[in-house]
Amino acid sequence: FVKERTGVSLNLDALTIGFSRRAVPYKRSDFIFTNRSKVDKLFRSGKLQIIFSGKAHPLDDRGKEIVANIVALTKEYPNSVVFLENYDMNIGAALVRGADVWLNNPRRPQEASGTSGMKAAMNGVLNLSILDGWWPEACKHGVNGWQIGDGYENRDEKRLDQHDLKAMYKVLLDEVIPTYYKRPGQWKTMMRASILSTKEKFAVKRMLEEYYEKLYM
Repeated sequence: FVKERTGVSLNLDALTIGFSRRAVPYKRSDFIFTNRSKVDKLFRSGKLQIIFSGKAHPLDDRGKEIVANIVALTKEYPNSVVFLENYDMNIGAALVRGADVWLNNPRRPQEASGTSGMKAAMNGVLNLSILDGWWPEACKHGVNGWQIGDGYENRDEKRLDQHDLKAMYKVLLDEVIPTYYKRPGQWKTMMRASILSTKEKFAVKRMLEEYYEKLYM
């Protein structure tokens, strides 16, 4: 799918992160590259890959700047960073079932829900996420995915970003990557747990039944 759209041949055995969302500042799309020294070798060696997709509003200059930054990263890491242009439902469907990890790092508490993370989890893709939106209800750290940080909030964006960045790198480097490469059995167990813990609780069927029972009965 990626090769057809970009010409890039990703390594099917490498840990692949998916990130597909609107390009707006609070979602911090390129956050993982903030401290390049932490991840540069991982991306250059091909041990870590990331697939981005998403659009910015035509009048949102900051959003367009984020997209431009990601496109620049694809030039710097041509074999491990990909940006899929013209995001649509087909791209979304491919990513939420084709990635190994679904990264979500918004500035808490600004994420309303995060439905892409739900879809990814139902497909056995492990979420690595800030405790915001839907994830506080679903996360069992180290069982069906991983949490970034402890729910920390701060109106000072600089301090918040520093806190979250440190927390993200810690769990990525100390837990996510070692589990993928050194404990494949545990990874598969976590995939099953991800599916089982979300397929009913976060399904539209459950939601509609609950609406019916509580609002119309």
